Amino acid sequence: MIKKRIQKTGDVTYFHLKKIKETIIFFGEFFLAIMVALKSPRKIRWKDSFYYMELCGSSALPIVCLICFSMGLIMGFQGAMQLHKYGGDIFLADAVGIAIVLELGPLMVAMIAIGRAGSAFAAEIGTMKSAEEIDAMITMGFVPSRFLIIPKLIAMLIVIPILTVFGDVAGIIGGMTIGVFKLGLPVEAYFNRTLVAVNNVYFLEGLIKSVVFSVIITAVGCMKGFEAKRDAQGVGRAATSAVVTGIFLVIVADTLLTVLFTLVIK
Repeated sequence: MIKKRIQKTGDVTYFHLKKIKETIIFFGEFFLAIMVALKSPRKIRWKDSFYYMELCGSSALPIVCLICFSMGLIMGFQGAMQLHKYGGDIFLADAVGIAIVLELGPLMVAMIAIGRAGSAFAAEIGTMKSAEEIDAMITMGFVPSRFLIIPKLIAMLIVIPILTVFGDVAGIIGGMTIGVFKLGLPVEAYFNRTLVAVNNVYFLEGLIKSVVFSVIITAVGCMKGFEAKRDAQGVGRAATSAVVTGIFLVIVADTLLTVLFTLVIK
């Protein structure tokens, strides 16, 4: 019995150490691929980047606007019920605008991107691995990390901040809808109050978060794809793991960035 427990403990320890080693190797190749791409932009597969921009950007715009608009409606409705009791109807613009721009806009866009792009990246690379396409690339002298990751990363770094801006606008419009139709606030007054409450620092903080989230989503999705087993179930598990891990790391990063900005800027 003791021997089996020791053996099981050793197997679990070996498994986790192996995973840590693979993760360190992947991120080393990931950052090396970024450095090579910065030194030689002509070697980047820009055609693939444009494809992923369409996949992760324009195709996701309707659902991003709908979800962020719904979040603005919900926050506006809940805030209106409380603020109206104390005669602070106009401050609904502050509550909704700051919450959307600082937190909910970047976070909701990141969640959508994880479900769409993160899982797609993992499934695509996992399928290539099961079909031995990655082995063929290595045989022909290609570096898979540079060939497969960089176009996805460029696309995400461009489209996620843009989607965040659209999501912020949709969320603010959602809050404005409640302020105008439920509280009877003039559109001009709500808009002007939003401009006062949401300054450039808040807007920039939200964009910085979206850039960090882009890197996390791309790295996790690609890493899980490279780790996938060479069968259909392995590809499915890789896609699922990419979503779960991506959500966890995005929330952790959002927490750390919020604390950092609060201590440094505010």
